[in-house]
Amino acid sequence: MATAPRPAMRFDIVTMSEADLAAAQGLSRAVGWPHRLEDWQLALSVGEGLAAYAGDRLVGTVMWWRYPPGLARLGMVIVDPARQKAGIGRTLMHEALAHLDAPTIILNATEAGETLYRQLGFRPVDSIIQHQGASFSAPLVPLNAGERIRPMGRNDAGRLIALDAEAGGAGRPHVFAALIDQAEAVVLDSGGETIGFAFYRRFGRGHVIGPVVARDTAAARALIAHWIGSNAGMFMRVDVPGGSGLSDWLDGLGLVRVSPVVTMLRGAPLPPSGPYTHFAILNQALG
Repeated sequence: MATAPRPAMRFDIVTMSEADLAAAQGLSRAVGWPHRLEDWQLALSVGEGLAAYAGDRLVGTVMWWRYPPGLARLGMVIVDPARQKAGIGRTLMHEALAHLDAPTIILNATEAGETLYRQLGFRPVDSIIQHQGASFSAPLVPLNAGERIRPMGRNDAGRLIALDAEAGGAGRPHVFAALIDQAEAVVLDSGGETIGFAFYRRFGRGHVIGPVVARDTAAARALIAHWIGSNAGMFMRVDVPGGSGLSDWLDGLGLVRVSPVVTMLRGAPLPPSGPYTHFAILNQALG
């Protein structure tokens, strides 16, 4: 006897709001993501999103963040594991892309989502390597003459936003305003000039180091080493670009690499960055 065709699943798409976040956090936990409710709240406070509901059950999410003048990022694309292959992820992505008119759109793709993103016109341009663990060593990274690492001061915000924009190709002062309110940060000072920075905040299972911006790998190591040395034995995470030159060093400190993702771009390439580089990102969604 022939099997009757499975009826198409019905779901509705709504604008994401604070009221959706508890269910969204449960959805992220169901797919093995470590996000706390507070992590979702931060993401929504600086961005926008959509939620898919089948009846009163949340079955999918997508979010995006606009970084003027011409960049947007997509992330938090999650589909209920029990509702896979029902077109939820594709529908959410089409709806999200319809909201965005940025010439350049970037996302970090898990293996499960990469095929869909390719079909939607995204192409691989880089990778992000997640490192995590508890380091019990205090790495010693020498600084150059005239350099010192100091806590971020009240007057540093503008300079940090400018360095971040130079490294990433777009400004995001609204993200930094929220980040500064929730995180600690140190800056690398050279003769009174800020030439790098690193943030440290609660995230997921422990703490995350990032974003980290510097001019070279040695400076990035010194900034990251500050937070590792100040928090020995604490579970922490660092997400670094594949070409950062930091992965072997982090492995050696006990922050081992896990779960690499592919950075994908749709539209115009990013403009060339200046002398500053992102050696660690804020998180895989916001970049």
